[in-house]
Amino acid sequence: MTSSPIASLSVKNYLLDLQQRIVSALEEVDGQAFGVDTWQRPEGGGGISRIIENGNVFERGGVGFSHVTGKNLPPSAAANRPELAGRNWEAMGVSLVLHPRNPYAPTVHMNVRFFIAMAEGQEPIWWFGGGMDLTPYYGFEEDARHFHQVCRESLQPFGDDLHTKYKKWCDDYFYLKHRQEARGVGGIFFDDLNEPGFEKCFALQQSVGDHFIESYIPILKLRKDTPYGERERDFQTYRRGRYVEFNLVFDRGTLFGLQSGGRTESILMSMPPVVTWRYNWQPEAGSPEAKLATDFLVHRDWI
Repeated sequence: MTSSPIASLSVKNYLLDLQQRIVSALEEVDGQAFGVDTWQRPEGGGGISRIIENGNVFERGGVGFSHVTGKNLPPSAAANRPELAGRNWEAMGVSLVLHPRNPYAPTVHMNVRFFIAMAEGQEPIWWFGGGMDLTPYYGFEEDARHFHQVCRESLQPFGDDLHTKYKKWCDDYFYLKHRQEARGVGGIFFDDLNEPGFEKCFALQQSVGDHFIESYIPILKLRKDTPYGERERDFQTYRRGRYVEFNLVFDRGTLFGLQSGGRTESILMSMPPVVTWRYNWQPEAGSPEAKLATDFLVHRDWI
């Protein structure tokens, strides 16, 4: 591997540039600027949270960059890696979640991250992770096909089998076990990536990050002005509850951030602004709301 300081700096520079490119593309669609919240972490490191609330398109959205360091790994990172004990570590990444106001425009999540643990006289232990996934409230097959097609294109240069592997990983990961249902229509997900070497792994991460705008912006532009009423809005806020449940119960990034003493406001910027829960509610059979579960919240090959 390239020496760790140089490797870390190259990843950090890429992530900062990615954050700015994504924010610029989103601002162009929304017409309102994202706020800038720069923060420092007492234990080491900090970040830049780019936030929009009550925009013209986004009811709430966040595109966050973080670069944090420490000496004691939280349980979510060290549970299956006893070899990391006693090492200094640093983690950096760009993570975003966007909640459009229009119920016909899907929520989206994307994350690319890098982790490295170092000890004097020993080789660094490092890996990349990331992915993106789409969470519609009213499903459109052409949207799901487009999103998955771009996800496949992001991985194609690195192996013909990767899309199938990372799509299944995403399907399995973004699954609410207590509900026995998928969070959305999936996408791609990978973690613990350190083969076949730093340069190729870094290139893969860059490709995933670079394809995000192409994967989501065309869908957003197509759906953001669709007429809707109270029924659609009510269903959207109900389904957003599933998003909250996943992030607080299962999401490794959320758990890592909270367990490592991260900045709570930035970690929880993924939460939707308006959410409702109902007791044992079921959509009317044959309705568009029921179709979401029967036709879209199922694991299928979209392309």
